[in-house]
Amino acid sequence: MSANQHTEKTNQSWGGRFSEPVDAFVARFTASVEFDQRLYRHDIMGSLAHAKMLTKVGVLAEDELKAIEEGLSAIQQEIEAGEFDWRVDLEDVHMNIEARLTERIGITGKKLHTGRSRNDQVATDIRLWLRDEIDLILAEITRLQQGLLELAEREADTIMPGFTHLQTAQPVTFGHHLLAWFEMLSRDHERLVDCRKRTNRMPLGSAALAGTTYPIDRSITCELLGFEAISGNSLDGVSDRDFAIEFCAAASLAMMHLSRFSEELVMWASAQFNFINLPDRFCTGSSIMPQKKNPDVPELVRGKSGRVFGALMGLLTLMKSQPLAYNKDNQEDKEPLFDAADTLRDSLRAFADMVPAIEPRREVMREAALRGFSTATDLADYLVGKGIPFRTCHDIVGRAVGYGVEQGKDLAEMSLDELRQFSDQIGDDVYQVLTLEGSVNARNHLGGTAPAQVRQAVSRGRELLATR
Repeated sequence: MSANQHTEKTNQSWGGRFSEPVDAFVARFTASVEFDQRLYRHDIMGSLAHAKMLTKVGVLAEDELKAIEEGLSAIQQEIEAGEFDWRVDLEDVHMNIEARLTERIGITGKKLHTGRSRNDQVATDIRLWLRDEIDLILAEITRLQQGLLELAEREADTIMPGFTHLQTAQPVTFGHHLLAWFEMLSRDHERLVDCRKRTNRMPLGSAALAGTTYPIDRSITCELLGFEAISGNSLDGVSDRDFAIEFCAAASLAMMHLSRFSEELVMWASAQFNFINLPDRFCTGSSIMPQKKNPDVPELVRGKSGRVFGALMGLLTLMKSQPLAYNKDNQEDKEPLFDAADTLRDSLRAFADMVPAIEPRREVMREAALRGFSTATDLADYLVGKGIPFRTCHDIVGRAVGYGVEQGKDLAEMSLDELRQFSDQIGDDVYQVLTLEGSVNARNHLGGTAPAQVRQAVSRGRELLATR
């Protein structure tokens, strides 16, 4: 068999070493082109920067650079028009594009791979792709936070029960509750911004694992591709996937927050709570129960959190036993990473669309806050103000609550004589602290639930978003 016959039969860029073609099943099993083709834009971006660098250091001629640029531009148009023939025998996005480039411009296309390997090429592509995904996700977080601020401002005076152990604890404002989610999302934003910094380091130039003998200038490609730094070790450059794991960890935290938010929305929308109405466009019905209005968007987001958690565990497991440098195992990094990014972005988009449209049922919330002795702590604080030790006050109020349970009365519904049977220090002014408004307004400090503090928090939130 001649060399030409062998190359034609194996149809592989690396076929020279092998004496027989790869089994058809193995070719499909080891190929990644079915899922890594979504990296095409970033692969072309990296190739263009690499070609420009090779031209500046004298490895390529200007006319060769022009042919490569025109060829890659035409290939991108083919891909985006759905006219590109993705071939499994070429394994991945990189070799598909390179092979097509060679078809279009001839031998010059084969020169593009000079001074690089698929190992540093794919590591670069993934970082470029994830950098863009993080930017899209950060924008959705900001959009969701804007919606939370708008709703919190509208509902700064709306009173609802605050819960611990899902039991009525103290009255809070709905605006204050919403701003708790704003705080969680702020931390998610911070983590992803920080993750982006470590993602935005360039491995290109590491080649297969040891660097290259060609006179490359990595600072040129770094600047062209907008990286903030260059990887300092070629072995680590091609094999590091910390950035992908870190992203999935940050994404898992964000999805956990959205799942907690979802749980409350599902409860609040139920007939048992009836705190909110979710617009019909975010709900679905039942095939047999015509009365049903199911909160499918928050339910699905709650469920999708598991996909992202799974991606994190999958990538940790993938990397835990790999020796340096690159291994074929790393082909398995893309699908969980892609799915985690898609899931987080879509979940945030759904919430950013839905949250501003939430309709609170204010009277129902208020009525719920009146149940469960939510101002009991306020009565204890009132007695502390009369000079009684807090633990004694706790006991006094506990007995008053027990009486209320027996009589079916809230503290604010009891007469002064009824209250005074537990302490003669209770006076007419006690009703000022037993009202829901008195309770929330009394917590007028930074981070408190008072309407004035909610409005100040909204103002600070808008200032924060304006700095991004």
